Amino acid sequence: MAEKNSPPSSQAAPRVQLWDTPQGWTPKPAVPQARPPGSHSPVTIQPNSLSRTKARYASFVDRRLPSQRYLGLKRRTFLWTLLAIILSLLTLIIGLAAGLTARSKHQFLPLPSNSASFTGDLTYYGPGLGACGITSSDSDSIVSVSHFLFDREQSGSDPNQNPLCGKMIRAERFDEEAGAKRSVDLKVVDRCTGCQPQDLDVSPGAFGRLASMDLGRVRVTWAWLD
Repeated sequence: MAEKNSPPSSQAAPRVQLWDTPQGWTPKPAVPQARPPGSHSPVTIQPNSLSRTKARYASFVDRRLPSQRYLGLKRRTFLWTLLAIILSLLTLIIGLAAGLTARSKHQFLPLPSNSASFTGDLTYYGPGLGACGITSSDSDSIVSVSHFLFDREQSGSDPNQNPLCGKMIRAERFDEEAGAKRSVDLKVVDRCTGCQPQDLDVSPGAFGRLASMDLGRVRVTWAWLD
């Protein structure tokens, strides 16, 4: 019997490891070879957005303002000076606008400088020691003006020295029950935190001379006397 010759080593089939699995013998998956140290894929470094922005800005400035002296100043110094002037002008404009807005609001407050008559709510409270430093009773003809007015006229830290303290107000209303017009002169002695600019908060005695106490809140017309 002739013997089978083995194939030359150069032509030998590659050795394949097999795994015993339920589906039968299957080739073992190849294990990826580790990359040798020092072998890396080439990386292309792109310029970041900040560098591109700087380059575009420099190109824009160079086209508009060539590198030379302006008003005797270097270009960089000239640009910084110009920026400072623009910011100062913007600050001045904003400040003037805020001042004009505040002044226009104050012009509509019912202050003694305004000779017009005003209409607001009339209420009453239990008086005592007021913001003007004056102690009053229920029967006194006194009034507490809105905090909007009181705070607007306040110029120092002592509320007793507020220019509105001691000012006189004449309040009037038509009494439907009596069918007649009533009025009372009131002295400013306090500050009302819950009042709107044209509201008045008076003593119970003053309220009773203008309306029935049962009403609690009525409309009233008033004006400064001095």
